[in-house]
Amino acid sequence: MGRPAYNFGLSLVTPPTPLSSRRTDSALAWYFVIVWGSGFLATKVALQYTSPFVFLSIRYGLGILCLGTVALMIPLRWPRSPALWGHIVVAGLLVHAVNLGGSHYAQYLGLSAGTTALILAAQPLLTACVAALWLHERLIPLQWLGIGIGLAGVTLLVWHKIDVHAMSRASLLAVCISLFGTTMGTLYQRTFCASVDLRAASLIQFVASLTVLLPLGIVVEGWHVNWSWQLIAAAAFLVIGASILALNAFHLLMRRGQATRVASLMYLTPVIAVILEFFMFGVVPSAITLLGMGVVCAGVALVAKHPTGSR
Repeated sequence: MGRPAYNFGLSLVTPPTPLSSRRTDSALAWYFVIVWGSGFLATKVALQYTSPFVFLSIRYGLGILCLGTVALMIPLRWPRSPALWGHIVVAGLLVHAVNLGGSHYAQYLGLSAGTTALILAAQPLLTACVAALWLHERLIPLQWLGIGIGLAGVTLLVWHKIDVHAMSRASLLAVCISLFGTTMGTLYQRTFCASVDLRAASLIQFVASLTVLLPLGIVVEGWHVNWSWQLIAAAAFLVIGASILALNAFHLLMRRGQATRVASLMYLTPVIAVILEFFMFGVVPSAITLLGMGVVCAGVALVAKHPTGSR
């Protein structure tokens, strides 16, 4: 039996040929990079009108409405065991609540979109370490060198931002929490939720995340929203373009390839974020930021060029 293929994260189908998805995988990869990088700017726009937990509650409420409508039109393949339901919920809370809660608060506390994206680009280092121990992936020395180079670029940027007081300890803590959530969440979903219907999984994860974030938005942040078309547009873009399509595309790529090589795509999202932040908000990247970005991109080239294998 051939390996199952997926239609942009929305349906499970049988592939006509096992190796016919290379171009689709490339398109999914570039879609993810562009949309995920743009998402940092959409978040920056949205946080001008409300606070992080409130915005995420609105975002996942809209996501439930969208996927719930899809579920009424197209039958979903729901998990068949309580254990699988639990795994889907855990993965969803890590990827959606912990990851996005941390990254949103980092920006809310003053960290720029480009800097947030570049720090989160350190995910391949953690992914490589965990994948080597947990998923038994073998990395060649050049890949470890690439991961080290990429981490050096991120470290250079963080050191500079702290030195010039452009980053607070609270924002650094928030973005580190986000980094932990996205790394563990993607690997957890790949390991324990590899065969789930991604439409059903996304709906379950949105409900679980809203259950956690809504009380925090009410109790901790007081639920204050300045409604505007910019806020609604940002929420729609992030729900449909990022949380549903881009994130599912990333999980599909994780299923089809190696965890470290796929996660190395995260290194490319800061480039998109920095460019868009310059054109949308006039934020001019410093020489250190550009140097760090160049070092990070050199690291991703080494990681992505060579395939990983199983031990």
